[in-house]
Amino acid sequence: MEPAAAQQEPGVDRRLSGTGAVKPRISLSGELELKTTLRELVVYVVFLTDLCLLTFGMVSTDMYYLNKVMSRVFLEPSLSNGTVSGFESIRSRADFWRFAEGRLLDGLYWDKQYSNRTLTLQDNNSHIYYENLLLGVAQIRQLKVRNNTCSIYLYFHNLLEDCYSKYRYQAEDKSDFGPRNGSEWKYASASSSLSPWYWGCRGFYSSGGYIFTLPKSKQESIEKLVFLRQNNWITRGTRVVFIDFSTYNANINLFCIVRLVVEFPATGGAYTSSHIYSVKLLRYVTYYDYFLASCEVAFCLFIITFIVQEAVKMVKLKKEYFQSAWNCLDLVLLVVSILAIAFNIYRTIKVSMLMKKLLSDAKEYPDFYFLAYWQVLYNNMIAINIFFAWIKIFKYISFNRTMTQLSSTLSRCAKDIIGFAVMFFIIFFAYAQFGYLVFGAQVKEFSTFPNCIFTQFRIVLGDFNFETTEAANRILGPIYFITFVFFVFFVLLNMFLAIINETYSEVKADFEVIPSQEFQLRDLFRESYNKTLVKLRLKKPEVDTHPAAKSLERTNKDISQLSDGDSTKKEKYGKVSKPQEENPREQYRAAEDADAVTAQSYVSMEEFQKLFRYTAELGKELNNINAKIRRLTKIVQKLQDASGKMEQ
Repeated sequence: MEPAAAQQEPGVDRRLSGTGAVKPRISLSGELELKTTLRELVVYVVFLTDLCLLTFGMVSTDMYYLNKVMSRVFLEPSLSNGTVSGFESIRSRADFWRFAEGRLLDGLYWDKQYSNRTLTLQDNNSHIYYENLLLGVAQIRQLKVRNNTCSIYLYFHNLLEDCYSKYRYQAEDKSDFGPRNGSEWKYASASSSLSPWYWGCRGFYSSGGYIFTLPKSKQESIEKLVFLRQNNWITRGTRVVFIDFSTYNANINLFCIVRLVVEFPATGGAYTSSHIYSVKLLRYVTYYDYFLASCEVAFCLFIITFIVQEAVKMVKLKKEYFQSAWNCLDLVLLVVSILAIAFNIYRTIKVSMLMKKLLSDAKEYPDFYFLAYWQVLYNNMIAINIFFAWIKIFKYISFNRTMTQLSSTLSRCAKDIIGFAVMFFIIFFAYAQFGYLVFGAQVKEFSTFPNCIFTQFRIVLGDFNFETTEAANRILGPIYFITFVFFVFFVLLNMFLAIINETYSEVKADFEVIPSQEFQLRDLFRESYNKTLVKLRLKKPEVDTHPAAKSLERTNKDISQLSDGDSTKKEKYGKVSKPQEENPREQYRAAEDADAVTAQSYVSMEEFQKLFRYTAELGKELNNINAKIRRLTKIVQKLQDASGKMEQ
């Protein structure tokens, strides 16, 4: 005989068919639970589809190619007049002025046609690389530090008079300098309190500085840059220079915001970095954009509905609400979605204000970098949102055996993985500190502690340059590499895989004896399909073979025979009292009540899985105890044999 757990499944009523075979039927509670889950899944799939349309409607492959065009015009080095020019080739202050007076102005004031003939700029408007309209003018800004902002050792006081430290906001120079007859010689604070600071390679820079804009004419711009160079606008205290400008391509309705950054660290030299953002700030232009607008309205309605549902759930569950990981994930999705809606409204209003300002005065710098920066953060936020939105699908497909095995494996081995992670990162960080101290001054991959961590992850993946560490230290380099690969790659990672593999084997063995919920879903679809066919009169209704139904059928047969004039049964039933005549119907009603009570007494699938898991753990503990008893028995037997030999 099969065990009771295998014969009866929670939420499923198994009844005998006419042939005596077991026929599974879904109970009312199980059917209601499945229907509710499927309904929520359908609604959530519609919401996820709407979110995907909104997300991927903001990006296109044109953004990548537009960025490449701007990179080719300004960044990539090229050979002109026997010298290498380009933003990435800047290595000193002299290189910066050479780039600013040459390649930068050639790109900003584009005066070429497709036939390479010189083009006279119309209305002082420049179309960079033929198709991209320069919006307003370009802006150049620098940040400086004060003199005597670093500590000099006592013995060198007489040898060094000036000392300019690395950039810190406390050491920033805000005093006027030079001719002091223009904005480029006077410090200006940030135009907005929300203007983002810049995180560069050598420092974290504020939004103020010494600022000037280039004129609309190329010749006037050359004269201004020459004047600044001759009057030493860039000094020893200069730590960073920003070049900002914006373009608009009407062919693809994209804004391209460019920021070129040159850092002059306290060590000397120059380091370059650049940020080119292609963003769609004008949202509603084509018919497809208006379709996306309707999707945005639907998205807002979904969010309002979800907010109401979660609020009701929080009121009912109170503190227990936050004990569920799925509820916390729902909260994160709602918060990120609300922030996205707020930013969309703010972005639309801000762009319209900037466009009005730009159209009113084309000789000013339009600060689209401010919007582009927050647009990129918004894109990152939406990327996280849609990632978690896809992960949430696991919540609705838990009736699938494979998905349940995956989640059960991860949850069951979580404690073991946490314990393993502690041991792993102790060794991992020990090697990172070792590499930073030994190779940090000579190898770029180990120049900072975070770089050491990323480098070691690359070693695990097989992406590593061994020659650089060997050249830095011929003895400790090979020792570091060999021991790290052995202990981390061959030992620790294989222990991690063994933990997951063992847990998965246990979960799979447990699920082989636990009844699957997948056939519940099949039964639900089968019953719905049969009911539909019956309503359409394409199939005859099935006869229910429940024992109570059989009893009712026999009673109806007896009553029909009585009504046909059978004198013998008429006399038999004529002596029966009225309560006894109603007894068969009462009997059927009682059978129905008993069946309902039986259906309600079933435990849920989750409770059954917990009980079975607990039983499996008890069995595992018993097996361990039995193994220890056997080992003790063998030890005692060996001791007895040894004592017997000694006596002999």
